[in-house]
Amino acid sequence: MTASLSANLNAIAMLRNRRDLPWPNIIGIGRIALAAGASGLTVHPRPDERHIRFADLPQIRALIDDEFPQAEFNIEGYPTREFLELVAKNEPEQVTLVPDDPTQSTSDHGWDLKRHADFLLPIIRNLKTTGIRVSLFIDPDPDAPQAAKDLEADRIELYTGPYGAMYDDPNGALIELDKLAETASAAAEAGIGVNAGHDLTVANLPALVKKVPNLVEVSIGHGLTADALIHGIAGSVERFLNALKV
Repeated sequence: MTASLSANLNAIAMLRNRRDLPWPNIIGIGRIALAAGASGLTVHPRPDERHIRFADLPQIRALIDDEFPQAEFNIEGYPTREFLELVAKNEPEQVTLVPDDPTQSTSDHGWDLKRHADFLLPIIRNLKTTGIRVSLFIDPDPDAPQAAKDLEADRIELYTGPYGAMYDDPNGALIELDKLAETASAAAEAGIGVNAGHDLTVANLPALVKKVPNLVEVSIGHGLTADALIHGIAGSVERFLNALKV
């Protein structure tokens, strides 16, 4: 099974938001990514709209529905009332719940699922009644997949930031890979799907894919955007898809 690629548009939106101008065009970039073979689009709307704006969400939903009905919309975020209202209005195929503080620049840790179980369970159940797949963002931890399964989540998303940070430390990368692989193996035993995301690149994806054969989806934004400055959006999507096939 080859993992699918969801193109995260947040970094593109951050570039757009540097000016009061409509470019780079989020919908246009999303269209190029999907046409090049990405299986979906990911956004992480934050309360201050510093990346994706709330007004972008219905346009992304319409792009997928009208032009790429086989693709998926994945909305990430901390489940505040406002966030859940955005989800209800825009009907993504998947919601990835993250434990971010609103002031964080990016996601940098996973849920403590035991501590937050009572908070998460009713939210997950409510989302699933609407047919939305729910993924929980977690740190590598062999106990986390079963905890996520007990909370009725459909998938976990492995936080791969520490692995990505080892881009210049091969030995450190192997240590982080082993942690991810152990957690993914536990997920297979628990019967829960495995996504992954954060600081993944064309260079480090193949080793991850080999270590985590049950990987279902990767969500990539920063690395894809950086790569696209050299290869273009379509070219970078193709490069990442090839990296996933190893």
